[in-house]
Amino acid sequence: MTSRTRKLLSLSTAVLCAFMLFGCSSTKENAGESGNQGDGGSKAKKTITITYRDDGTGSNGTLFKWITDVASRYPNKDVEVKPTPIQASEGDYFAKIALALKSKDTAPDIVTEDTFILNADASAGYLEPLDDKVKAWEDWSNGSFIEAMKKGVTASDGKIYGVPYNTDSRGLWYNKQIFKQVGLPEEWQPKNWDEVLSAARTIKEKAGSDVVPIWMNMGKATGEATSMQTYEMLLYGTGERLYDDASGKWITKSQGITDALSFIETINKEKLGPPLSKVLNGQAGNNSTREYLPKGKLGISLDGSWITGNYLEGGAAPWPEYKDVLGFAPMPTNKGQAPGSITLAGGWALSIPSNAQHKDEAWDFIKFALNKENTQKLVVSSGNITVRADVAKDPGYSGMPFYQIATDYLKNAEFRPAQDKYPEVSTQIQTMVESVATGMSPADAMNKYATDVTRIVGQDHILEK
Repeated sequence: MTSRTRKLLSLSTAVLCAFMLFGCSSTKENAGESGNQGDGGSKAKKTITITYRDDGTGSNGTLFKWITDVASRYPNKDVEVKPTPIQASEGDYFAKIALALKSKDTAPDIVTEDTFILNADASAGYLEPLDDKVKAWEDWSNGSFIEAMKKGVTASDGKIYGVPYNTDSRGLWYNKQIFKQVGLPEEWQPKNWDEVLSAARTIKEKAGSDVVPIWMNMGKATGEATSMQTYEMLLYGTGERLYDDASGKWITKSQGITDALSFIETINKEKLGPPLSKVLNGQAGNNSTREYLPKGKLGISLDGSWITGNYLEGGAAPWPEYKDVLGFAPMPTNKGQAPGSITLAGGWALSIPSNAQHKDEAWDFIKFALNKENTQKLVVSSGNITVRADVAKDPGYSGMPFYQIATDYLKNAEFRPAQDKYPEVSTQIQTMVESVATGMSPADAMNKYATDVTRIVGQDHILEK
């Protein structure tokens, strides 16, 4: 090898080493985007995901708008918050979210949990306990949250698995204009089930064939709305319960069950409700709330306090006149016995899955998202009842139409059993209600329900009256 060749080779080697050194340095800096970048640099953003149910409204949905608004004002600019909705009927959402929570590859960082499913998800190991985190959070311990509302996010093991962001009550929404037209009182306060049926019969007779007298969810496709808004509102109105706390057993046969199913049977036999094609599909609740009520095609609807959120500016079905057209009557007990009326209360919470990738960042965002200001924005826009005492005292909340009435109904509120088998039992409730709606007798439907629930909970955990 000549001297000139050796010099050229040395120069080439030096250039190659310099290139490799530069390349390695650049690669290291790029890899540092998930951490500190060095002097003058900044941490790259972490993306946390939040999953909720999209009922078909997409970017016009209340939760989507709220999440994006809160995320835009979140002070920690090193964290990006990404909505990851699941578009599903109410009945399908819980099955889909359970599948997502099982894996680190599919679990979000934050999930909206209906409090009825929270205990089951916690028992399955899907949710992270938050006891240490809430103890260190001033808002949790200084009286900002209504103490009773914390029970909804406390599982059977005594641990806390979410932060509640709303609660609700249920009653009888009715159209005052239709009531006036058919000669019913505009300030309606039915004292028993017979008076509810009587009003529905009057509407059927006098309001015209295009008006549905009364609407209740009755299908498996509407999931928990069928269990809670319809069946449990009726069952608890008889004085009966789903679960006997004293014995620790599920009640599978009773007069109360028969009475509740007989009411449903009467609605359908007398054609006081909507066509089955409308009430047995997954959009039944949205159809009644967003189409039939605003268009004057529905007399009475057994539904939740939150439906008015649809009618606000920016809601799914804006209807400025709703506050003057609608009334909200308490659902009476079946024979008018004490306490006179009944409501079921539920609610939703933000939880952190056990398989979440960014648990600390998720918790910090939850604290910001559910402070007083942001909670108030959410409950006002969604039509729900607040779980924060400081929001409840704010005129911007308390002055909204129907909020005080809906809150007053909570004095007689009942709650679903905090049992991990409840979601499975609830599925059998939906099957039972739909079977009666489609022609099965209450007695036969109850017998099948008893068999199915026994299979789920075991013979030693059922009670027949």
